[in-house]
Amino acid sequence: MGQMIKVEDPTVVGDVALFSTDRGITGQAGEAFGRTADDDSFPGRLASAVFAADDAVRHVFVASNQVTTQRDGGWEEAAVSAVTAAIERFFVFYEEEPG
Repeated sequence: MGQMIKVEDPTVVGDVALFSTDRGITGQAGEAFGRTADDDSFPGRLASAVFAADDAVRHVFVASNQVTTQRDGGWEEAAVSAVTAAIERFFVFYEEEPG
């Protein structure tokens, strides 16, 4: 149950990747998270999901509908896909069984 988040084509520049979504996650003020995001807010939980999706991500900044991430060693396609999937599934709490 829940609704998928649509992620536009991510933009990668060096160690930074920007993910634009179709919904706001924070207000106008952004929130930054280092390697551990122990904040129980929606942005903190999203940062935790991103860190869990890719061990090389070292920083997440969430502002409105933008998720900006820094990753050690740059971004390859598999890493972009893993983080995209973590963001897209953030509001999906459980899968309905086909019936």
